[in-house]
Amino acid sequence: MRWACSILAAVLILTGCHRKAVSKLVPPPPASVPGIAVGQTETGLASWYGHPYHGRRAANGEIYDMEQFTAAHRTLPFNTWVRVFDLDTSKSVDLRIIDRGPFVDGRVIDVSHAAARAMDMIGPGTARVRIEVIRVPEVVEPAIFAVQVGAFRNRENAERLRERMASRYGAARVVLRPGNPDLWRVLVGSLTDQNQALGLAERIRRESEEKTAGFIVRLDTV
Repeated sequence: MRWACSILAAVLILTGCHRKAVSKLVPPPPASVPGIAVGQTETGLASWYGHPYHGRRAANGEIYDMEQFTAAHRTLPFNTWVRVFDLDTSKSVDLRIIDRGPFVDGRVIDVSHAAARAMDMIGPGTARVRIEVIRVPEVVEPAIFAVQVGAFRNRENAERLRERMASRYGAARVVLRPGNPDLWRVLVGSLTDQNQALGLAERIRRESEEKTAGFIVRLDTV
């Protein structure tokens, strides 16, 4: 009888320990946060960037290391993980968003040198890709969206366009993109909803000479 009681006590102890361990399991990452969800996709051209950005501060505040698997995107929240599929070679790579860009028509993501090497992009410079969100950050800071209507090497040209845009559409600013060469980007609007920014871009294309206006960019505060 004493032997049976000992076995029962041991079983109860093990059961209690098991329940305690289960209660400490880390919850799974979220499947979505406002404005972004796991599984959403985007297609377009990918490019890559290294020098002169290597060693400089990325848009999220950390130092950009071109040999890490990271990327720049115009609107995805920082620390979003994406899988980039090369549509021609079927190669893929998983990257973390830490920076903003690319600011070139038709391109949807700028990948690091390490990612470009893994996908055999170094020589061609660009690749046709599909981007799929595979993990979203647990917390996303509120964002402001704007429309990029131009980029200039000469700041005076950028300021002239900013004045025209501000007189017609209100908020407009000139933002420096350091590089080789430096570019002065003209951004219009200050909107909390990305769909409203898309509507503003369409309006600018319809009403002004800036027919290529359409880059929707996320203005982060770091």
